[in-house]
Amino acid sequence: VQLQASGGGLVQPGGSLSLSCAASGLTFSNRRHMGWFRQAPGKEREFVAAITRSATYYSDSVKGRFTISGDNAKKTTYLQMNSLKPEDTAVYFCATRPGTSILSQLRVAAEYDYWGQGTQVTVSS
Repeated sequence: VQLQASGGGLVQPGGSLSLSCAASGLTFSNRRHMGWFRQAPGKEREFVAAITRSATYYSDSVKGRFTISGDNAKKTTYLQMNSLKPEDTAVYFCATRPGTSILSQLRVAAEYDYWGQGTQVTVSS
């Protein structure tokens, strides 16, 4: 099983970036949920966004600025990031987990069973 994250880079405050996460080696179906997390230096990995068959979920810090979406046919999940701030600087990871009806689990990194390698996002002038 592999998750390949891409699309990170350096952007000025207020700018935009789009991240992609391509999955291979697993059955990418509506029964699995996808999530994005991030980790800044010296900080714990934190929830950013998740997508299920029927809904999307965001942390308060990115709500209204980031959009998560998915394409089952391409086995790819996306994270569109707008109005970026310096505090968004981190390594961004995509992850997948089995479907669950316990929505709080979507925000917990330990509940995900497969992870991508991470892509660096730096917001700086």
